[in-house]
Amino acid sequence: MNTRIPGLRLARLLVLALTTLVVSGAAPAWALSRVKDLASIEGVRQNQLVGYGIVVGLNGTGDTLNNIPFTKQSLQAMLERLGVNTRGATMRTQNLAAVMVTANLPPFSAQGTRIDVTVSSLGDAKSLQGGTLLVTPLLGADGEVYALAQGSVAIAGFAAEGDAAKVTRGVPTNGRISNGANVEREIAFKLNDARSLRLSLRNPDFTTSKRIASAINDFMGGDTAEPTDPATVTLQIPARYHGNMIRLVTEVEQLKVEPDQTAKVVVDERSGIIVMGRDVRVSTVAIAQGNLTVTITEQPQVSQPNPLSNGQTVVVPRTGVKVDTGDGNKLALVKEGVTLRELVDGLNALGVGPRDLISILQAIKAAGALQADIELM
Repeated sequence: MNTRIPGLRLARLLVLALTTLVVSGAAPAWALSRVKDLASIEGVRQNQLVGYGIVVGLNGTGDTLNNIPFTKQSLQAMLERLGVNTRGATMRTQNLAAVMVTANLPPFSAQGTRIDVTVSSLGDAKSLQGGTLLVTPLLGADGEVYALAQGSVAIAGFAAEGDAAKVTRGVPTNGRISNGANVEREIAFKLNDARSLRLSLRNPDFTTSKRIASAINDFMGGDTAEPTDPATVTLQIPARYHGNMIRLVTEVEQLKVEPDQTAKVVVDERSGIIVMGRDVRVSTVAIAQGNLTVTITEQPQVSQPNPLSNGQTVVVPRTGVKVDTGDGNKLALVKEGVTLRELVDGLNALGVGPRDLISILQAIKAAGALQADIELM
């Protein structure tokens, strides 16, 4: 059975379909980000640990005891704790090195959890390859011991040398021990006892914090979230989530929000890197760029005397000088309200390099035609 749709009804359906496509295209999916990627839960954070230790078992690549007094003192103190008296003795070993041990203690780490540690040389050791870190207490900012580190050090670089040559790749005085520390003390933080949560934005912005609060309120069905400043959104815990904070955090983190940011141009003059945001705009401006380049080349030639003559062979200098004033560069016009792509294409059309583009962008900003902040790294 064939069903025919009247022409007027068919036209209305087409208009509705086109309208739906336009509306859905106004907010593309790629522009949305999860709250999990935009903010973190205040209090749920890593803690830095640090300790001082000794790496032993090096093949003559350790510290020179006569040059590094703290390594010698550490060796003597360690041997005395083991019942060996070395006071007044002459020690010339180069098989150990004093190191600093660092690690990050993840949030909610329980006793017995293993974490990675980084080992870095303090003295004049040439390499930590093949070394073993002895038991090293790792301290927090409060001076308490939170972990103990020990194990074989793995390095990514190497060093080799002879009497007249030396080869070094990577940093052989820095290594890592996978699962090299055992957590001995937990950091008390009871998430389920909280009556409010504070979301800390990784990139503070007034509009983004407001959008996050609106998305949470739409999901919760009430005014439970409020942006207190550009970097913080405070969330009051609804009664149905008391004692089940994991469920609340999981649902809030998966909410989609379109982040906002100020128009900015980041410039690194040392490397010539330029990064421009999508909202960068310029007013109507004319740009001209020219360089004076002077090239000097030396091509000396040898002048030989004639046969059977008393002349001498001499070197005759030949110097070539070339001056380029950049006459081929013309004045370029950048129209008002151009997009980032059009701005880049217009500047590239001038045939200038990244370092010249940096000067041009700074000049456009000085002229008041660049609607963006320039941040120098």
